[in-house]
Amino acid sequence: MTRPDHPSLTNPANPHIKQVRQLRQRKVRDETGLFVVEGIRHVGEAAQAGAPIEYLCYAPALLKSAFALELVRAQAARGRRCYALAPEVFRSLADKENPQGLLAVVRRSRAGLQDLRPETHPWLVALVDAQDPGNVGAVLRTIDAVGADGLILLEGGADPTHPNAVRASLGALFWKPVVSASFADFVAWARAGGYGLYGSSAKGATDYRAARYPRPLVLLLGSEREGLTPDQAAACDVIVRLPMTGRVTSLNLAVAAGVLLYAQMV
Repeated sequence: MTRPDHPSLTNPANPHIKQVRQLRQRKVRDETGLFVVEGIRHVGEAAQAGAPIEYLCYAPALLKSAFALELVRAQAARGRRCYALAPEVFRSLADKENPQGLLAVVRRSRAGLQDLRPETHPWLVALVDAQDPGNVGAVLRTIDAVGADGLILLEGGADPTHPNAVRASLGALFWKPVVSASFADFVAWARAGGYGLYGSSAKGATDYRAARYPRPLVLLLGSEREGLTPDQAAACDVIVRLPMTGRVTSLNLAVAAGVLLYAQMV
């Protein structure tokens, strides 16, 4: 299969090359609304989901996959800018060793609480000040796996467009809405929409296996270190607990979310 013929970027000072490097910083991602998606599967998911791709960078010498080459061609045919990079230039941009030779710069979709409604998004997850972007991505992946409808990030926390979050989501970032909000706005929105708030705490009165989970509902999880504060727990309709029979007293945030989401499947 022949390789696509696109403009070649070799100068490290080229604006696009500089931008990809700068997008490693959260400040730049927040200011521009752009982020980097690296790897064949992840770029493929972004393209299939119709994510707003600004441009592609690829290294012809590294890109061995026929699927990836066709992906570049298809994006170019749709008017996307596609830039060919020398392998050493691409490696200097890649976030991981032994890169596959393909990345995309994507514009983040800006959904808000007003876009989430009980009739279209009856099953959601909210994380309070989650600190690990890998956890955010892993929770998104599980949301997709169980058929839940989206993720709400409360009180700041990790960036869902951080490379670790993008990778851990395994493409779910492009298929499920991710909304940021304050806790107060979230509670007001949930009450107005008739959502049940189901929190998790080691001190919860109800074993998660005994609870009922009628829709619409939001699974609310606290930060990795602190969990839910008393005020946040008080806003919940039900607090469930995950029984601990060993010496550990808590689970990783993404693991806890996975257990509870599978328990809520109907």
